[in-house]
Amino acid sequence: MRFVSYVRLGRPSFGALVDGGIVDLARLIPGIDTLREAIAEDLLDEAARAIVGRKAEFALSDVTLLPVIPEPGKVLCVGVNYVAHREETGRKEVGHPTIFTRFADSLVADGAPIIKPAVSDNLDYEGELALVIGRGGRNIKPEDALDHVAGYAPFMDGSVRDFQRHTAQFTPGKNFPGTGGFGPALVTPDEIGDLAALPIETRLNGETMQKASLADLIFSIPDVIAYCSQFTPLAPGDVIATGTPGGVGERRTPSVWLKDGDVVEVMVGAAGTLTNRIVAER
Repeated sequence: MRFVSYVRLGRPSFGALVDGGIVDLARLIPGIDTLREAIAEDLLDEAARAIVGRKAEFALSDVTLLPVIPEPGKVLCVGVNYVAHREETGRKEVGHPTIFTRFADSLVADGAPIIKPAVSDNLDYEGELALVIGRGGRNIKPEDALDHVAGYAPFMDGSVRDFQRHTAQFTPGKNFPGTGGFGPALVTPDEIGDLAALPIETRLNGETMQKASLADLIFSIPDVIAYCSQFTPLAPGDVIATGTPGGVGERRTPSVWLKDGDVVEVMVGAAGTLTNRIVAER
């Protein structure tokens, strides 16, 4: 199944993608208004049953998409988690994942503009796969970790590199408003198949800039979930972005920075394609 969060006629809601458009699930599941609530109440299977035989109620073009989870409690991101990216940054091998955080208000939906901040010309792309926690937990074992995943979606970890490099802490460069793309849909694990075989590609104005597969991850998704759950309790609707491959703009010669009017696409196989246009902050 593929689930989306959106606004229609001024009302936030969530629904399931079907042939021809969307079935509104907030109407079908009483008392549940958001995808995050449906995940927390373990109602995604009920939602899937509720749409059997139903036709689309309205077209995707009739709604304004929101980030997959509009207000996640936590957004955790893994830095330097592909060998090629580690090599291009000159970083040494480490024994644990590098984790930083994003704020929910830094995220935008598929089709929404990514904002290039006025104070910097060093906005960079990072295509990633994000996962959404379905069942919370603490000290989750790696062998059980995938049972805690509700689904997956493409992610664009737009990074303001000069602010990221001001100190050893990534936070400023990763949290400018409107710099993180997240969408278009939450794709359930049954549609993803073999995670390790999942391809990931980032295109800038149609040109491939990053290309890899999830098999190239340094720390696997189960290991990342397990590690994060050791230092913080994971809750339904929490988001973990799993890292970006080599080929980021900063490390090219000359560096490639995102400009007003550029279009970034993050394609992650069965998880879908996220598309955002870069718009300069006015």
